[in-house]
Amino acid sequence: MSQTRSPATPFTSLQSLPDGYRALVIGSTGAIGSAFLNHLQADPRCALAVGLGRNTQPAVDLDDEATIAQAAQHLKDQGPWHVILHAAGMLHGAHGLPEKRLGQLNYAQMEATFRTNTFGPALVLAHFAPLLAKQDRSLLAVLSAKVGSIGDNRLGGWYSYRASKAALNMLLKTASIEVARTHPLAVLAALHPGTVHSALSAPFNGAEIGRAPAEAAGDLLRVLDGLGAEATGGFYAYRGDPLPW
Repeated sequence: MSQTRSPATPFTSLQSLPDGYRALVIGSTGAIGSAFLNHLQADPRCALAVGLGRNTQPAVDLDDEATIAQAAQHLKDQGPWHVILHAAGMLHGAHGLPEKRLGQLNYAQMEATFRTNTFGPALVLAHFAPLLAKQDRSLLAVLSAKVGSIGDNRLGGWYSYRASKAALNMLLKTASIEVARTHPLAVLAALHPGTVHSALSAPFNGAEIGRAPAEAAGDLLRVLDGLGAEATGGFYAYRGDPLPW
């Protein structure tokens, strides 16, 4: 389910993890998700890298909690897993582009945005976080967005998307506190990839101002690789700098 990697694009090796680490990418058919999977599959230190989505076996459909639970149960015996990356998300869909004004808010668009950006990832945390290695260092990350920062919001607009990512950040932060009690070496992080060439960014000139998915994925993996256990629960940009909540 991965894209073909250009020979000119170097892969990112996760040196902080044990040799033979195992990795999962949820949302592996998207631009960044497939780039994550390519990096991991190219890393000789990675023994197994599995991509998950609606059309994989097992399947993960964020609108169907049963598929999330069943996929986690199916993959449990192949673990422990040292890397779990959630790369699925939506900015716009059937109900329109992000709302610029209060008058554009509607229940259908808000519900669809939260189901994909918040509720689905929350259930991924619930079912997949227990699969992380307990005795070794492990990494779990969700794709967030800088516009989900409440402290950094100076332009307004994009109501549902901003709110769904802010809520995702809180879920990740809260989960990190619980997971630390049983997985003291685990690092959970919310990551901002910047503007990336993808279907998500295309209506907003992403192809003109954004970066290649392989570059963005490599940057994010390097950020994760450099985070210590004390950094768990944080919100980080692709350059490694922490972002305000």
